[in-house]
Amino acid sequence: MHQGVPVGVHVLVERDGRILLMRRAGTGFFDGLYSLPGGHVEPGESLRQTAVREMLEETGLRIDPQALANVGVVHRLSDTNRIDFFLRATAWSGDPEVCEPDKCDALGWFDRASLPAETVAYVREALRAGPGPWMLELGW
Repeated sequence: MHQGVPVGVHVLVERDGRILLMRRAGTGFFDGLYSLPGGHVEPGESLRQTAVREMLEETGLRIDPQALANVGVVHRLSDTNRIDFFLRATAWSGDPEVCEPDKCDALGWFDRASLPAETVAYVREALRAGPGPWMLELGW
């Protein structure tokens, strides 16, 4: 039986040259590390639909699916074979806040050139890759 590859979506939100990052907590997966908001694609959901849902659930930001642009893709070997899509929000409404305190204990705006040392490694590599579009293969 062939099992599918987990697919994730990460959303890049930038304001005044700074990137919105969240610190993971209580999930057992990269806890204590900063990452972009996002999550796994649910059955029957498109990448853009996932991004819109996850941003609202995690940060309270509302994004029109048409305000999302492709930045890049990371195909990585982690605990399993994974694919992560990175999308940029070109517009949004609301002010970000921690909406899932059981999964995130901090939000902050960070300069791309000085990300926290405690940033998820593949997210750091993706943010270093530039404006895109790009494709990275990590961990192989």
